[in-house]
Amino acid sequence: MNRKWQVVKYLCFDFLAAAISWTAFFVYRKIVIEPQRFGTDIPVEFTNRYFFGLLLIPILWVMFYYITGFYDNIYRRSRLLELGQTFLTTVVGVVVIFFALILDDYIHSYKNYYQLFFTLFLLHFGFTYLFRLILTTRTIHRIHKRKIGFNTLIIGSNEKAEKVYKEMSSQKRPAGNLFAGFVGVENNDDRLLGQYLPQLGKLNELNKIIEQENIEEVIIAIETREHERLNGILTILENRQITIWGIPDLYDFLSGTVKTTAIYGSPLIKISNGLMPSWQAKMKRLIDVVLSAIASVIFLPVFIVLAVMIKRSSKGPVIYHQVRIGRFGKPFKIYKLRSMVQGAENGTPELSSENDERITGIGRFLRRTHLDEIPQFYNVIKGDMSLVGPRPERQFYIDQIIKKAPHYTHLHKLRPGITSWGQVKYGYASNLEEMLERLPYDMMYLKNISLYIDFKILIYTLMVSFKANGK
Repeated sequence: MNRKWQVVKYLCFDFLAAAISWTAFFVYRKIVIEPQRFGTDIPVEFTNRYFFGLLLIPILWVMFYYITGFYDNIYRRSRLLELGQTFLTTVVGVVVIFFALILDDYIHSYKNYYQLFFTLFLLHFGFTYLFRLILTTRTIHRIHKRKIGFNTLIIGSNEKAEKVYKEMSSQKRPAGNLFAGFVGVENNDDRLLGQYLPQLGKLNELNKIIEQENIEEVIIAIETREHERLNGILTILENRQITIWGIPDLYDFLSGTVKTTAIYGSPLIKISNGLMPSWQAKMKRLIDVVLSAIASVIFLPVFIVLAVMIKRSSKGPVIYHQVRIGRFGKPFKIYKLRSMVQGAENGTPELSSENDERITGIGRFLRRTHLDEIPQFYNVIKGDMSLVGPRPERQFYIDQIIKKAPHYTHLHKLRPGITSWGQVKYGYASNLEEMLERLPYDMMYLKNISLYIDFKILIYTLMVSFKANGK
């Protein structure tokens, strides 16, 4: 099941639809609109303006679809929802093109503007949805034939889990769930679901099971007496990139704490672990990459000067790397300009303090201005980090934080950031207590994440950097 290839198909067909509609629109203007303006037939000549539009317009359309999240979950598409989404994005896109490229056309009367707008809309919508309908129908047909699907785990093992499994397995038009097995909640041998599926392990092994079985969807079908375990289950699942479903019995329990969507086909409700609308999440990632690339170019001369100063100040490499924990609990290497003497840590991790003797002369300046973070623009472009997000910590300190604040794990839903709400307020944490003091601000960011909040944090970060009052 090559999903990347499926995305490429949609990209290619969307590009082709935009190119065909732009060509047809160009011909329509030459044959219908321009003769009304000039009083004579106009030969259809494909000018440089046409070829420029033929390249640029389809690229802009594809970028617009990407930002609005159309290419997410490409195998979980509904033809009806796709119709509505294609209609709305076409309206917005055509309005932009109309005001940017068409409004200054020479016309015979204002009636021509309406003709141009609706013709471009109908052409683009018609070709785009036609190609999408063909691809989506073929994909849905393959799902119904069980040729493609999603590895699914059931959490629960008794009456409700058995009922859900039987109902979904007997569907004439299955939703694509390929059941790998189940995980029981209670520690006993009464497993009704064991007649149909293998038990893959215990609840405390959930993370390992999801990794080993490549689980993409989880169905929570626990008994009423097991509801007290639900928060712990959701804490684990929401930190992973999987789709979570629950039975209607859980709705009252979930409605106050977890977003839900409408009932979907089988008797399930979708438990949303999305923090931002899809378009905002895509825009945030696009802004991250573009601004990081620009910043890398702007700071290149500064980086060279600082590299020379670091090299002259003490022995050791210019760039220092360290393993941190990122999104969904995955480790990655974070890069920084070295601000301490080489070998500052001897085995056991040790946080720095404001008057730490291990900090070099240039290092103190780097830390106050946050210029030691310059190499992390590479981490952002690579996808390990974001410009704004909770600061990533080492596993050594995470283990200690979780003992006092178990909810810290919720921060792993996000990409860690170069700067954060807590970073602006407290700067570098020099002990565990300061990490815990910074935590409420990161949790507030998690609950209120938006592009507007990101923008404000970036502004405050620049102010702190220019004042050089970081630590």
